[in-house]
Amino acid sequence: MCFKDLTYIVLCGGKSTRMGEDKGSMTISDKPMIIHVLDSLNHLINEAIIVLNDEERIVKYQKIIKPEKYTYKIRYTTDEIPEKGPLSGIMTGLNHTNTKYAQILPCDSPYITQNFIKNMQKLLKQKKPTDAIIPYHTKEKTEPLHGIYQKKDTPTIKKLIQNEKLSIKEYLKQIKPYYIHIDNIKLEEINFNNLNTKEDIKKYKKIGEKSH
Repeated sequence: MCFKDLTYIVLCGGKSTRMGEDKGSMTISDKPMIIHVLDSLNHLINEAIIVLNDEERIVKYQKIIKPEKYTYKIRYTTDEIPEKGPLSGIMTGLNHTNTKYAQILPCDSPYITQNFIKNMQKLLKQKKPTDAIIPYHTKEKTEPLHGIYQKKDTPTIKKLIQNEKLSIKEYLKQIKPYYIHIDNIKLEEINFNNLNTKEDIKKYKKIGEKSH
């Protein structure tokens, strides 16, 4: 059953400096990383927006992604304010949503599970209204790139970017998020394994394959 009140924003506009190549298109366990993310959303959502950093990469990803295999609509857009990191990607995605809320997902987290998607949707239903829902490991370690945000907050984000305050944590200080603990029951650690380097791929590959 699709959750109609939530759009999904997949951030894929990073420079991939540490990896040395475009992460979303890299093959992990026989398919590009972004395909792992998109597959986890099948049958659960109405729409996903993929945020990239330029039109050239949109063309590249359109060749990789086969929309006919998905039960939801896929749209593409580029950063409204380029070269400003994930905060700009979040703002861009929110500006293009047709729903009150959107969940952010990074293209370099290929082990996202349908269970995680379902549990975050349930949490939103339970916690409305809220400014945001942010998973966390500890007080110091949060996962804002897997969080749920409100479309209405884009002016706040834009102002921060214009003032060169590009940290998502800085944005979270401006609102009142609900923090949900990553407890390995409702929210499992595997969902937050970002692959930023070739060493990360080696480290997490066996863990990820066991979870699927």
